[in-house]
Amino acid sequence: MAKPLVAIVGRPNVGKSTLFNRLIGKRLAIVEDSPGVTRDRVYAQSDWNGREFDLVDTGGIEPQADNEMLVFMREQAMLAIEMADVIILVTDITTGVTATDKDVAEMLLKSGKPVLLSVNKMDSIGPDNPEIFEFYSLGIGDPISTSAAHGHGTGDILDKCVKLFPPKTDMEEENAVTRVAVIGKPNVGKSSLVNRILGETRVIVSDEAGTTRDAIDTPFENESGKYIFIDTAGLRRKSKVSGRIEKYSVLRARMAIERSDVCIIMIDARDGVTEQDTKVAGLAHDAGKASIIAVNKWDLIEKDSNTMEKTRKEVLNELSYMAYAPVLFISALTGQRVVKLFELIDYVNCQAAMRITTGKLNGLLADAMGRVQPPTDRGRRLKIYYMTQSGVKPPTFVCFCNDTELFHFSYRRYLENQIRSVYGLEGTPVKMVVRQREEKAYGTLRP
Repeated sequence: MAKPLVAIVGRPNVGKSTLFNRLIGKRLAIVEDSPGVTRDRVYAQSDWNGREFDLVDTGGIEPQADNEMLVFMREQAMLAIEMADVIILVTDITTGVTATDKDVAEMLLKSGKPVLLSVNKMDSIGPDNPEIFEFYSLGIGDPISTSAAHGHGTGDILDKCVKLFPPKTDMEEENAVTRVAVIGKPNVGKSSLVNRILGETRVIVSDEAGTTRDAIDTPFENESGKYIFIDTAGLRRKSKVSGRIEKYSVLRARMAIERSDVCIIMIDARDGVTEQDTKVAGLAHDAGKASIIAVNKWDLIEKDSNTMEKTRKEVLNELSYMAYAPVLFISALTGQRVVKLFELIDYVNCQAAMRITTGKLNGLLADAMGRVQPPTDRGRRLKIYYMTQSGVKPPTFVCFCNDTELFHFSYRRYLENQIRSVYGLEGTPVKMVVRQREEKAYGTLRP
């Protein structure tokens, strides 16, 4: 049985995202004093009194709106309501009960789900503002005085949520979950790919750049295993990033890369590799993440028998620092080769977690030095005493030598290529650390 799900809903700008961040104990959802900042569903895990549960933040609901983006936001909120075990309706004491509040409350009552009424922005300490009694008119039940900004009343909400959860059952130990960040420049098809994988309109898709703002975590499970797909905001050039909201979005995307196991770097087949694509891919490479290059919109390209291989070479030539990354040609729109992503995700994730024993590494090192002697400088030769692996994700190797200044970049690259030629390590960067030790402390490794 899955963990209980709590959905936070309400009209725009009542403090839903602030309450969401307060209940999970960290700033995950973007908070800004303007309506429409949260557009997709944003998920996070939390716990209270020993009970774990999932929490979902939603965009503001405006039942009567016909604007395309507002309709999308309403549909996303309705999906969250449908999936939730408990719903928290957030309202605002400073505006009182509005017509939109009444429409949202009526919608929730029709859902038949347990609903808690949070009257937010009750920031003063002391007796409740008597205007809170106006909220009984919504027919939800007793209003709960809360201040998401200061934390007042949030414990009361969580106590009531836990009481409304389904009975706890013995759950099997969860298998390892692979976190997959879908990254790329704006309008390359990231949200379309996530929706195609999930088989539902999980995230909003629009031709408008900047549609996705939060990094959207979505659990997914199939015969290949358990995954969390993280749809991110499109990463644009700094000169094109304007406004606090978009800066927060870029920060969320960078954070998504940091907490992922695998990055899917999406490229538009029609544009080829642009300067912005190289910068986005560089973020994943510098973070040491296993990566897959997904060339999207392949269905829109006129092809012959040589087009795919030619394009593959062009992509890897432009992203020469990521020659280790597999390239897959897909169409998020039609689903072409999307299923093959799971095989690649599992493969590169395992490659990034590979461990090589010190004995095998030093056998490889001796053989490599026998083929190509370490460099010299003014009569002094580099001596490598031994090599060991110190970590994974990315595989990290430490070389102990007599002089780090003699360990030229080209020889470091040579050793990395030798390791890859024997052990593969496809789809993952390799980190090489060089440390200097006194020569008499170690015997030099002989080829």
